[in-house]
Amino acid sequence: MAVSVDGYFTGSDPRPGDGLGDGGMLFDWYGDARHAVVYEQLIDRVGAVVTGRKTYDDSESFGGGSPHPTAPMVVVSHRPQPAEHAGSPRQIFADSIEGAITRAQALAGDKDVAIQGGVTLTAAIEAGLVDEVILHQVPVLLGAGRPLFGRLPEHIRLTLVDAVPGPGVTHLHYQIQK
Repeated sequence: MAVSVDGYFTGSDPRPGDGLGDGGMLFDWYGDARHAVVYEQLIDRVGAVVTGRKTYDDSESFGGGSPHPTAPMVVVSHRPQPAEHAGSPRQIFADSIEGAITRAQALAGDKDVAIQGGVTLTAAIEAGLVDEVILHQVPVLLGAGRPLFGRLPEHIRLTLVDAVPGPGVTHLHYQIQK
């Protein structure tokens, strides 16, 4: 997840058609060739993506696909998939975080499951379903938007595995202490 220094993964007023609100600069680094190795390593690790319904809706259903170039996506939602994307082989719906992670693990095979969206990530951490957190911290203070992490019932300790500074972003890899 790309995140601002003050912890937001969108700017103000995210909505369908403008899923990042005024926080689009959080993803400027994606097209920078100097980050290609980090980006490719992460993409190669991921076999499925789990996202929440709000991120799905604000991203206009990812056009029937997924935020990942090849991996399928599991959407946590109590509402059905929009009719225009029903039957999409890259989109599966689940009604709980546990069900979504289980389904994504089956789809991912021996690869990792990526989680996006603040509510979804927080729910997965709370359920004990997350082993590591990888953030792409962009040096900007947005001051508003959707926070990456919601309220957790207890402190979650992390161990820094790797930090790769780069122009416009620092790639941070943490292990969750269990």
